[in-house]
Amino acid sequence: MMCRAFGPPESLVLQELPSPPLAPGQLRVAVHACGVNFPDLLMMQGRYQFKPPLPFAPGGEVAGVVVETGPDATGFPVGARVRCSVGHGGFADEVVVAGKQVVALPDAVDFVTGAVMGAAYGTSLHALADRAQLAPGESVLVLGATGGVGLSAVQLAKLMGARVLAAGGSDAKLAQVAAAGADAVVNYNTQDLRAAIAAFTDGKGVDVVYDTVGGSYSELALRSTAWRGRFLVVGFTAGEIPKLAANLLLLKGCAAIGVFYGDYLRREPEHGRAEFQRLMGWFESGQLKPHIHRTYPLAEASAALRAMADRQVVGKIVVVPR
Repeated sequence: MMCRAFGPPESLVLQELPSPPLAPGQLRVAVHACGVNFPDLLMMQGRYQFKPPLPFAPGGEVAGVVVETGPDATGFPVGARVRCSVGHGGFADEVVVAGKQVVALPDAVDFVTGAVMGAAYGTSLHALADRAQLAPGESVLVLGATGGVGLSAVQLAKLMGARVLAAGGSDAKLAQVAAAGADAVVNYNTQDLRAAIAAFTDGKGVDVVYDTVGGSYSELALRSTAWRGRFLVVGFTAGEIPKLAANLLLLKGCAAIGVFYGDYLRREPEHGRAEFQRLMGWFESGQLKPHIHRTYPLAEASAALRAMADRQVVGKIVVVPR
């Protein structure tokens, strides 16, 4: 499904293209599932940090089976089950990847789960464990908790022993987040967010804010952080990049911390692999299970992106070419 010009999800075009040859160290992977993420939308609009040259296929994380190995490719024979971080190109029957982009997928983890482990859950584990140094017993506010990244943060924070207040804009969606483990929920479209945080923390303020939304809610949440709180800047699905008041950081002794998972993996690959193995263990043992809202065939990838753009999704959606 090719993006030939920047535009809306409906501008994707289904095309038949020749299979590219394999360079040394590369693998050809038959795609069984591809996670759908908000950066896919931003790339199609030319608004993401990384801008692949046109034309390109969206889709940054896939799970599938190795069907061919190039010269000097080691570690993953034909038939191996794998997941791959590809950045883009995953909305396709196959991808060509370098060995360093691939990790083995255990038999206990299905392809759909494997395709959503990286972007959402990887971002959230990096944010909470590495950037925020979240400790058991601390409180976490998740802004945008009904989306794929937000819901992964709710699940991981609970798994790490935190108390979680989940914030979103739909009562129906928040009910599903509560069922997934959030200790309390707040609809920031109809309720007072600061009052909800005060009630949840007995007036102490929240230890960690996980902000996927941006816009007007960011400063409200920052004003409700505890002493030595950590404000995690994860994304801006509201479309507006907030201008945080620096005096609040001073008065609260708190920190605003950027979370750029893609560049973290590029700059610190060994740390990233270690975190991913921790995630893999939780998925393999059944302690962590993604909420899959729906799967779509490859030809309906535009509809999958439209559902995400229109805020119709709770958790994750996945394109399934096979």
